[in-house]
Amino acid sequence: MTKIGIMQPYFFPYLGYFSLIKHTDEFILFDPVQFIRHGWIERNRILKPGAGWQYISVPLQKHSLSTIIQDIKINNSENWQQKLYAQLEHYKKKSPFYKQTMEVVIEATSFPPESITELNQKVLTTVCKYLGIQFNCRIFSQMNLEIEPVHAADEWALNICKALGNINEYWNPPGGMEFFDRSKYEKAGIKLVFQKPTLDFYSQRRGPENFEAGLSIIDVMMFNSPEQIREMLDKYELL
Repeated sequence: MTKIGIMQPYFFPYLGYFSLIKHTDEFILFDPVQFIRHGWIERNRILKPGAGWQYISVPLQKHSLSTIIQDIKINNSENWQQKLYAQLEHYKKKSPFYKQTMEVVIEATSFPPESITELNQKVLTTVCKYLGIQFNCRIFSQMNLEIEPVHAADEWALNICKALGNINEYWNPPGGMEFFDRSKYEKAGIKLVFQKPTLDFYSQRRGPENFEAGLSIIDVMMFNSPEQIREMLDKYELL
């Protein structure tokens, strides 16, 4: 039985994204659709010194509103890596895994490709290697996969699964449940599964009342060992 996850390429995404990776056999970074600014493709969230959270981000070259994800280029004329590393420095005083996490972040971002898709593939690959989870990943725009015409939003994943030909289950985050038609997948012999991650408390050295859930995996790595994180990735509900 082959389980597949298909997601847009996110920048140091939250725990649930990596749980989806861990519990599927294949993973496709989906990049032929319009880029939506200020989503999770070029930015994410970490703790802010003192209280609350702040964004980390990758600067992008100017592009039209209709530009698709695969054509989005990084503005590497800006020294955004040093800004990112500086934003993470405040973790040094209180985070037991600061050194290890910074090594991962630096390895993933030191020499980025031109495109945001390829950068995020590198980020995901580097994090998965550190966490000790398998990541069988392909970028859709590089696959030359011919799929049937898409007539509704829920048919992208369906038609990719059908074109691949060996997929038994398609796993998706719960956010898209409302626009998926399960009958289409059942007719194609594909089980549609929605995975809802459990985002339990972990110590951010601020106290439970100030816990910020759903931050970038960077925050999770700062305070938890790879072994602890793998246990977190196994906590989810199937809908």
